[in-house]
Amino acid sequence: MSFKPSQLMIAGAAGLTTAVIVAYLTVSTHSSQSPASSTLNSVSQPQTTPSPTAAAPANPPISSPSSQTNPVVIRPPVENCRISMAVVDDPEPPLNVRSSPEVQDGNIVGQLDNDTFISVVNEDQGWLQISSPVEGWVAKNRTNSSCANVQTPINFLQGGNSAIIRGQIIGGGSHRYTLNAGSGQTLTVESRQQVFPRIVTPDGELLAGDPYTENLTEWTGELPQTGEYTLELDSNFRGYEYEFLVKVE
Repeated sequence: MSFKPSQLMIAGAAGLTTAVIVAYLTVSTHSSQSPASSTLNSVSQPQTTPSPTAAAPANPPISSPSSQTNPVVIRPPVENCRISMAVVDDPEPPLNVRSSPEVQDGNIVGQLDNDTFISVVNEDQGWLQISSPVEGWVAKNRTNSSCANVQTPINFLQGGNSAIIRGQIIGGGSHRYTLNAGSGQTLTVESRQQVFPRIVTPDGELLAGDPYTENLTEWTGELPQTGEYTLELDSNFRGYEYEFLVKVE
């Protein structure tokens, strides 16, 4: 089949037009798909997200100052006071009793076993003068002793409201501990030994702890007035160890 030159020119022009249209459509298609394609890629590709961390533990509750503070421990003084009785406690027994307050050949007048109670009448530069069971002098640092009469204030630590009173009466005597408190406050006294102190109000009235009518190990009550309360322990014979907790709220 043969074509005339005019027909060839028309066909060539048509083919060129077709090629131009196809090229334009191809470019337009790529242009229109490019954002969608990048969006699709951004969606289809997994996002790298940090792994969830465990939730931080909640802060512990802030305790009140009184719960953060341990009880203060109060002991009676053992020096610069009158001693009425002591107990022999010699690391190298028996304890020598001497005729004078000094270590000297020939002045030993007797010997005492450990745990022997001795009556004290005087004290001189580390020596105790005793009247029984043998008269003479013994070294104080080879005995246990306590002040016969004590009066000590109870002062809580800053932010605290409790104290542990711990001591010993050797022989006769009276140990008193004073506490300032207000009307309407609650006082708790808890014995940790067999002896419970008498609780005396600022005007001298017995609030609790009568040893003849009560056998207390713990007492809690509202204080009737503001002032200085006294916790008393008395001994009329050889004494005892004591320990009790005091709390004011």
